[in-house]
Order: sequence, then C-alpha cells, then structure tokens
Amino acid sequence: MIRFFLFLLFAISTTTTIAQDYRWQQRAEYTMDVRLDVKTHKVTGTQKLVYYNNSPDTLNKVYYHLYFNAFQPGSMMDVRSRNIMDPDGRVTDRISKLKDDEIGYQRIQSLKQDGKDINFHIEGTILEVTLAKPILPKGKATFDMKFESQVPIQIRRSGRNSREGIAYSMTQWYPKMAEYDFQGWHAYQYVAREFHGVWGDFDVKITIDPTFVIGSTGKLQNPDKIGHGYEKAGTKVSRPAGELTWHFVAKNVIDFAWAADPDYTHEIAQVPDGPEVHFFYQPGEKTTENWKKLKEYTVRHFEFMNKTFGKYPYELYSVIQGGDGGMEYPMLTLITGERSLNSLVGVMAHEVAHSWYQAVLASNESLYAWFDEGFADFATNESMALLFDEKNPHGGSYNGYFSLVRSGLQEPMNQHADHFTTNRAYGISAYNMGTVFLHQLKYIIGDANFYKGMRRYYNTWKFKHPEPNDFIRIMEKTSGLQLKWYMTYWVNTTKRIDYGIQSVLADNEATFITLERIGEFPMPVDLMITYADGSKELFYIPLNETLGNKPAEDTSLSRVELETWPWVNPTYTLKINKPAKGIAKLEIDTSMRLADIDRKNNVMELSGGLKAYEDPTRK
Repeated sequence: MIRFFLFLLFAISTTTTIAQDYRWQQRAEYTMDVRLDVKTHKVTGTQKLVYYNNSPDTLNKVYYHLYFNAFQPGSMMDVRSRNIMDPDGRVTDRISKLKDDEIGYQRIQSLKQDGKDINFHIEGTILEVTLAKPILPKGKATFDMKFESQVPIQIRRSGRNSREGIAYSMTQWYPKMAEYDFQGWHAYQYVAREFHGVWGDFDVKITIDPTFVIGSTGKLQNPDKIGHGYEKAGTKVSRPAGELTWHFVAKNVIDFAWAADPDYTHEIAQVPDGPEVHFFYQPGEKTTENWKKLKEYTVRHFEFMNKTFGKYPYELYSVIQGGDGGMEYPMLTLITGERSLNSLVGVMAHEVAHSWYQAVLASNESLYAWFDEGFADFATNESMALLFDEKNPHGGSYNGYFSLVRSGLQEPMNQHADHFTTNRAYGISAYNMGTVFLHQLKYIIGDANFYKGMRRYYNTWKFKHPEPNDFIRIMEKTSGLQLKWYMTYWVNTTKRIDYGIQSVLADNEATFITLERIGEFPMPVDLMITYADGSKELFYIPLNETLGNKPAEDTSLSRVELETWPWVNPTYTLKINKPAKGIAKLEIDTSMRLADIDRKNNVMELSGGLKAYEDPTRK
C-alpha cells in the first residue's frame, strides 16, 4: 500500500511538472561584432551566442539558419521558383543567373562550444552542429563563431542595390539559431517565406564606411559618435577617423535586422504614450512628400493598435525604405518607398501590425502563416478604415477568398508556408482567409466579445509563442461559447459555407420559413426580416456546436432567439406568428460577415408581401 501511494505521488508530481514545462521558452543571447565592406559587399565578424536550454530535453545537436545561402544557383529557393506554377515576380529565374560576385553565402570559419572546436555540416541554408557535450535540461552552452558572408544582389527581402537604389537591406544576415520547442527543432530550409525565432537579447556592433546611415533593430548605444540625427539636440558629435562603428542593443526580441545607405534622411516622430518612431528614406520626387506625411499616419496607427489590440512594449520602432516590398522584423520594417500615399500608409500599417503578432506574440509564422499574416492584415484593414474613412474594410479579403474558391486552387490553410502548391493559394490563405477568420469570428461571438478577446489574447500570450489553440481558447473563455469546431473547419479543411432560403409557406395566421444548409460548413444563422411597414426583426438561430448564444449586438433591434440548428440537419424551419402578406424581405446575414460562397440565395424579396394560402403540408 505504501509503495502504491509513493508511486501515485510520483506520477502526480511528474504529470504536474510536464504540464508546467509544456510551454517553456528557449533563450539566446547574441553578441556580434561585424564589419561590412561596401566595396566587396562582404560581412566578416564574430558571434558569441549563449544558448539556454529551458526544455526538459537533452540536446545533442543544434541547428542554425544560413539564409544567404538561398541566393545561389541551384538552391531550393531557385529550383522552387523555376518550377512553381505561379512564381513570385521578384524571384522567377533571377537566382539562377547570379554571378559569383552577386550570390549570397554564409561561410563558417570556426565554431566552438564552451571553448572547444565542434563538428558541423552545412546542408543548403541549415547548419547542423554536433555538440561536443550535450546541453542538459536547464543547462546552457556558449558558442563562439567566426563567419564571412557575401550580401547577394537584392532579390527577396535581403540584399544589396535594390530597385529603388537602397544600398543594403540586411535581413536574415547572420547565422541564426533555429527554434526548438515542444514540437522539436524548426530548422526549415529557406525556400520562400516566413520565419520563426528564439527569444533573446542582441548586442551588435556594425563597422561600416562613415558616409552610411544605419536604421536597425534595437537602440543605438553611441549616438555621440554617430550623429545622423541620433544625437540629442545640442550634443557635440565626435566621430573617429576612418570607418564608423555603430553599437545597437535589443532586449527580448526574436531577430535582428538593419539597413544602410549613404543617402538616407533620418526623421523622428513620437507616439503619445508610445514609442519613438524613426524614419529612414532616400529623399526625392518619388518619396519626400509622402514620407513626410507618413509620419502622422504612423503615429495614428500606433495609437489605434495600442488601444484596440494591446500596448506595444518597446520604446523604439523604425520605418525604413528598403527590401523588395514590405517585411516585418522586431522593432522595424523594411518597405519599398516609391509609392502613392495610400499604398505607403497601407504597407506601413501592415508591417507595423506584425509587431503585435510576429514580434511580440511571435507565433510560428512558418507553420501558421495565417495566424500572423491574417491577424496583421485584419488589424491593417481596421486601421486603414479609420485613417482613410474606408467603408467595408474587409471586403477585399472576402473577395480574395471567393476568387480562390472559384479557381479550384484552394488548399487547407494550416500547412507550412513553403509547401502550398501555388503562390496564389498561399497568399490568399495566409492573408485573406486569415482576415476572414477573424471578421467572421465577430459574427459568431459578437463584436464586444471579439475585441475584448483580442486584447486578452495579446496580454496573456505576449512573449510566449502562442499556438492557434491558445487563441481559440481565449476566445472561448471570453465569449462563453465553444469554438474549436469553427477553427477546425476553417483552418484544416476546404469546406465552404453556403446557406439559402429554401421556401416560404403561409396561411392566414402564420408564416413558415425553411432555410437550407447547402455547403458542408455549418454556422449559426442571423435571419433579418423586413416587414411591409419598414420595421425589422432579427431571428437568431444558434448552431448546436457553440453550446450557447452570442449576445445581441444591436440592442435597438428586436431579436428573437430560436432553438439550435444541429449541424447534421440540412434544413431548418421557423414559424413566425404573422401572415406572410406583411413580410417584404428575408435576408441571411445583413452584416456580410458570413463568408457564404453564394449570396444570391441569401435574400428573398417579397414585393407587396406574400399572399396568404393554406400550407398543403398541414393537417
């Protein structure tokens, strides 16, 4: 009996420990000292990485990303781009045509673990390291590396000499430790898209030609040696002769990026009760006017995001002209700058919104692109509606989804970003369908619950790498409704929503309306009835899967709550205790939040009212 008790106590203790350890976070502390030669476009330097194994596992290997290696003829990115049905226009076959002095590479000159040389093997964009000594649970190791990189011609995100003339977009530029979590190593080859990273601190020194201006992740530590608008008013700048070393520090981020150009203008704007925002762009006819206006829009966007979704936690952010479109990184974005004002604000808003979902929550955007891109796009649409007084801000996302359905190219959206069959399926799934997922969730749980849940999700899971189920559980707790069925249908399948009004039958006392579920995707139904006198009444039909009802969203409108519609039932008939001659119109979902693939059968106009007749099915 005593032995059994001790065994039970041990089992309970072990189970509790596993439950507590389930969401551990690895940690990486980088110290880098690098030099960029602007004549040869080569980066040489050292990296000291203190890696903390907070997992319950013993690690015998670790993996680094060497992203620049993708920009070589014959790389996986090159081959994929030349064989996919609809290649990215920025890539196409450009990598295959790079010359030796135009390619990218990252070469490891030496690597030590706790002072001892260790073996490593490079496979494409992944560096596999066999450890000299395993890293035990709750243990740590220090890796010292010397490396050389060549910055490739600007093709995708990283590179030199962009089409707009930016000298260096330094993203994915250093050997970066891959993430290890409860799913194991996330050491993906760099084929096209999306990233994931380990929480950590960065202490980075960058030596470069003194004519260059740098915008970077982190806070500049030596502004008195730099100038270029970083120094405080009245501060005397004492630059050393020769090359200039910039020193940046960033705390608790998943990546470190920077850009450099000799022609950058550097301007600053302050967000009230928010970050100081730095702007770097090349002045000219195609940029200056809109970039100066951009400052005000950026401030207002940060204010909207802070109020609507939760407070941005860092003291700085930079909007930098660079890259090949728009791409998010901790504390900064690189965007192309020669745009119309609306386009410039739009790309800024989207990339800034990533600060909440890619940089602070830091979900795995490689595995769940929709969980990051869709959330950022949703927030962007809502902010742009405010900034530019746009109506129906999510209409474009719905139209994108509908077009994908019609194309026959739709795939389940819950797959690794690189493994979609077409770029079109990936783009619409990640951006449009991710947005629709959220806007449609408002339809299910109501606006008030939705925004309360979004803030609760952010504040609960920031700096913790949340998974999709973590989000839906927050929304369940906030709304009191069961929602896993919704995420499962929308994310893991290609089933579609299609409801219709099948028939209206009446006698002199009542009207019987039969609705039908034509698609395979069940949903609750809001049916709006407009009467001949102009009055309206909402009939709410809950889905049995939610195990509850959403609250009334418009308290000025009469709402009738009906019995649930079991998802297996193809039809649902409701009775209205009024003759049909008084009904002018029936419509499913007047809010247009339901992603119904055929809206034509959602509306029935009864011009002049329906003449009463005896329902032949009644006895």
